[in-house]
Amino acid sequence: MNKPLTLFSLSLIVIIATYLYILGESKTIEIIKNEYLFILGAITLGFTYLYFKFKLKDFEIIDFNKNSNFSLQSTIMFFLIFQVVDYYMEDGFIGMISQWFLYWIMGIIALLLMQIINYYKNYKVIQQRL
Repeated sequence: MNKPLTLFSLSLIVIIATYLYILGESKTIEIIKNEYLFILGAITLGFTYLYFKFKLKDFEIIDFNKNSNFSLQSTIMFFLIFQVVDYYMEDGFIGMISQWFLYWIMGIIALLLMQIINYYKNYKVIQQRL
């Protein structure tokens, strides 16, 4: 999970920098405040992820998600399709970029869910062995 986490961290910095440059500080804070429920959900999932990570730290982890990875090309195409839709549905460029933070939060949630499901499956396998 190191590489995706690094990419997500770097992308958050780029998103916030873009927001501050184009929208200003007050609009940036407003966009982040509007997504508080998703942020709380991501924090809760983060704690669940840490729980399983520490619970399974002494065991070998099987990667049940190895066949469910998306390629970078399909991820970029998915993002571009949503950008075009947002450009028309959210009244132009400003509306389109205001959705980036929501996409970022949803990406973090998806990444955490995939890891939690993998850890949960490992946890169940380990319980059956014991």
